[in-house]
Amino acid sequence: MIELNKDGGFWTVTLNRPDKANSLTEAMLRELAEIAEAAADPANEARVLVLTGVGKVFSAGADLDAAKAGLAVSPLWERLSGALAKMDAMTICALNGTVAGGAMGMFLACDLRLSVPGAKIFYPVMKLGFLPQPSDPGRLAAICGASRAKMILMAGQKIPVEQASEWGLIDVIADGDIIETARDLSGDVLGATPEHATAIKNLIGGRSA
Repeated sequence: MIELNKDGGFWTVTLNRPDKANSLTEAMLRELAEIAEAAADPANEARVLVLTGVGKVFSAGADLDAAKAGLAVSPLWERLSGALAKMDAMTICALNGTVAGGAMGMFLACDLRLSVPGAKIFYPVMKLGFLPQPSDPGRLAAICGASRAKMILMAGQKIPVEQASEWGLIDVIADGDIIETARDLSGDVLGATPEHATAIKNLIGGRSA
C-alpha cells in the first residue's frame, strides 16, 4: 500500500489504498517514517523525495478503525513529519487530491506543496475531539499565518487548493501530470552537487525539528 520508486536521486513515495481514501494504518505510517529516515541518510543518495497518492484523495489521515485504536495520537506522525522537516533533500508533497486530518503533517513538513485542481485541505481535529500533532499548528501558521491556521484548525474550514494557493499553502497547481511537475521543479537540485543543494536549503532556513 506504500510504493517506493527510486529513479537515481529522485524518490517517489505513493500511497496506494484508494478504496480507503489512502487512509493510513499503523503499518503504513511506520513504513512512511522509515522511508523518510532512509532518504535522510546521505549514503542512500536521495536528492528529492516526492509524496503522492493514487486516486482522488491524497490521504484522509488515519484509518478510522486504527484511529479508534489509538493511531490518531501515535508518535509516529511526529516521527514522519520530523524526518521530512530535517531532511537535506528537497521534499515535495504532490497532492493528487484532497489532504485531510493527520496526513496534513507530512504535507506541511515538505519544502514544496503541489496540487491538482479541485482538491481541498482540511484538518477536522476540533470536530473530532483530537488535538493536532504537536508540530502541525506551528508549521501551518508559519506558512499561512495564525488567523488562517485557525480557520482550518478551529473553524474546521475545507479550503480549496485554489484559495490555499493565495494563502501560500500551495506553491503550484499543476495543469498536467503532478509527478512530472515535481520532476521539472527538481531539475536544478538534481543537477547540482548534494553539498550545494544542502547549503542553499540551509541558507533559506525554516527547518523545524
